[in-house]
Amino acid sequence: MRVGAIERPGSLEETAIKNYTPATVTEAVLQQMQSAAEQRLKAIVESAVRHLHAFAREVNLTPAEWLKAIEFLTRVGQTCTATRQEFILLSDVVGLSTLVNTLHDATAVEKGTRTSLLGPFFREDAPQLPLGGQISSRDKSEEILLWGTVRTAAGRGIANAQLMVWQTSSVGAYDLQEGDGAAIDYRATFHTDAEGKYHFRTVRPLGYSIPMDGPVGDLMRAQRREGCRPAHIHFLISAPGFRELVTALYFPDRYLESDVVFGASPELVVKEAADDPQAPVKGLSSVHFDFALARAGSADLASGRVGADPTLLGGDLGVPSTGG
Repeated sequence: MRVGAIERPGSLEETAIKNYTPATVTEAVLQQMQSAAEQRLKAIVESAVRHLHAFAREVNLTPAEWLKAIEFLTRVGQTCTATRQEFILLSDVVGLSTLVNTLHDATAVEKGTRTSLLGPFFREDAPQLPLGGQISSRDKSEEILLWGTVRTAAGRGIANAQLMVWQTSSVGAYDLQEGDGAAIDYRATFHTDAEGKYHFRTVRPLGYSIPMDGPVGDLMRAQRREGCRPAHIHFLISAPGFRELVTALYFPDRYLESDVVFGASPELVVKEAADDPQAPVKGLSSVHFDFALARAGSADLASGRVGADPTLLGGDLGVPSTGG
């Protein structure tokens, strides 16, 4: 053959062209993926392809329905901003976030406080406040006190443990939903004292509706779901040598059993005490809750948390690897 010449393919009779059918296309796709170097990526995508193809066959997915799904997912992506993560919200309302969270819980080396969801309104830049500080600056509703101890699974207090807390205002809105989302409020970062104790002041949170003005809201209405969450306060607690704890404390209201993101659980429901003599601040209605952190295990180094600050998503994140 001449140098630089393009080799022509053989005749159609010589070329192994296949006629793909619903029964054969899945294996053909999987065969093309066999050269993937990253084994964990290969395993995840292969399984996803098998399940997606099986789903399409099970429901006999039509072209119109397929395009409708693509349109929906396109709208979900277009709705995401630096302060709003519609894909995390979608994952939450179909229970995928809770499923991934409970799968992660099963890797703990010992039992700590039950986890809950990080949610789509977490921010890494919560201000540092001293113990006893008030986390709300704009909302001047009646104050309540939250207090307790961060302990090991064996019951020993953990000094200087970090608590990041965030919640809605007393009217059921996060700071990211108010105005342009620039002003930080209803959230703070604290550190426990030498005995592992913490306390801070806040306003009583309110049960609220998830954002219903986007594609996830359209899905909720189509399914005739209320789209509401019970009142709660989020916690992200960490200390060197311990498994990071993402959880929330839930206040009794009518949405506890119908939580649209499946995050509430009986162990995390709290009650206020009007005049607790043990509370570190007198004269306030208070909630006492002790958190237990499990020791860190090997799974904690690679698995990450279920959720993220929406301002940190959207770039080139790469493909996470957990080994092969």
